[in-house]
Amino acid sequence: MGERLALGVLVSAVALGALGDYLFQGHALGVNAGVFTLAFVAALAILLRVGGVPLHQGRRAMVAPLVLFAGLLAWHDSPLLLATNLLAVAGAVAIGALRRTKPSLVDAQVADYVVGAASAGASTFAGAIDLLEKDVPWDRIGRQVRGRQGAAVARGLAIGLPLLALFGGLFVAADAVFRSILFESIGDLSHLWLHLLIAAGIAWLSCGLLRDLLATRDEQRLVAGELAGVRTRKLSLSGQTEVAIVLAIVNVVFAAFVVVQIRYLFGGRGLVESRLHLTYAEYARHGFFELLAVSLLVLPLLFGAHVLLRHRSPFSLRLVQALSGLLIALSLVVMASALERMRLYQREYGLTELRVYATGVIIWLGFVFVWFAATVVRARPRLFVTGALVSGFVATLALNIANPDALIARTNLDRPRVDVAYLGDLSDDAVPVLLERLPSLPARLRVPLARELLRRGDGPQSLLGWNASRSRARDLLRDRHSTLVQVAGGRDALPSG
Repeated sequence: MGERLALGVLVSAVALGALGDYLFQGHALGVNAGVFTLAFVAALAILLRVGGVPLHQGRRAMVAPLVLFAGLLAWHDSPLLLATNLLAVAGAVAIGALRRTKPSLVDAQVADYVVGAASAGASTFAGAIDLLEKDVPWDRIGRQVRGRQGAAVARGLAIGLPLLALFGGLFVAADAVFRSILFESIGDLSHLWLHLLIAAGIAWLSCGLLRDLLATRDEQRLVAGELAGVRTRKLSLSGQTEVAIVLAIVNVVFAAFVVVQIRYLFGGRGLVESRLHLTYAEYARHGFFELLAVSLLVLPLLFGAHVLLRHRSPFSLRLVQALSGLLIALSLVVMASALERMRLYQREYGLTELRVYATGVIIWLGFVFVWFAATVVRARPRLFVTGALVSGFVATLALNIANPDALIARTNLDRPRVDVAYLGDLSDDAVPVLLERLPSLPARLRVPLARELLRRGDGPQSLLGWNASRSRARDLLRDRHSTLVQVAGGRDALPSG
């Protein structure tokens, strides 16, 4: 990286750190996330132009999903949906971290994404050290100050001050005695200390990620060179016979499980209850997450088999394709079994956030397996990762549109048994549905639900932390506060349902 560009990264990181402290300190995630992302993208664009760095396809494709899913953090309030959007943001950064994208982005393979994402992740946390140590022209700066000793002092301060803020903040938070001695010595500067800690942390992370996104070659990145070397090594398990045997054994195990599923899970309630002396719901309750783990593990197994056989004979390739196709078909039945278990369990016990998101993961995995069969199994691997990543973005967007917490409230209120305490703990996304359905509920549910709604805080919401769902919920609760008080006290004139 050139000296001019390195200084630009350093200045940009400091500016982003100050902006991040202003946007996030004391504010919940909301509009501030989108504003910071736009500032980060703008800084990256300016640095690309300043350094004359080519705008490769990965960086171009990164911007739209990065801004979209960061902006969606200002839409809903569900913690799990927030985490899903953050995962999508990480996926967008993984696209930007690609370097081997010639002639097209769709040519990128799994190894390319692994190398890029690992390098970007490592650089985010440690890349600032490399930039400060290798890229910033400390000698030139030192000559303008006081020779080589001045450069050493400046370099030491640049690396040491963020670490001082980081470890100092951790020690203050961890030990009350240390905190009291420090405050007695220098006064209570906790407010200023927190600002410095947040600003330094954001600046540090921004510096490392910007450095990685601006690198034009893997050799300039923190760990990409090492990973690329691992990528080119020959694997010991390369025989076509071994691969075929492994796939055949796995197919036998899957086939045996599928037979059991067809007989019992899909065979009806009476068969299960007569054999296991369990209710159908109790039987369905167990195994969903194990099946989810199985589905997740099959994919790398299949991909590894095709990587190992990429340059083998046509017969071995057709054999592996046939075994892979069978395993994919069996895996889809396993996923159908997992979905059926979840459906039965939800019908008996209702929806929860974990059940909704786990169901979404299974459905997305089903598409990924079908896409794997259409690409990798048919010797067209270059399209697989792009399709899987795009489908993940689409699934995340669909979750935002579906509004899971509102769906949970709507579904569970239609059930004969309602867990009011759980509904009261849902995020503000569920508040409009709860208020809408409140008048039609029987008194045994209406009163405790009104009390749960009244317990929600109505504190001031800053502009930077503004979120559409939280804002709407607070407005609705404020407008209906008097009615909720009457209902909670059992003095409402609403029908008892």
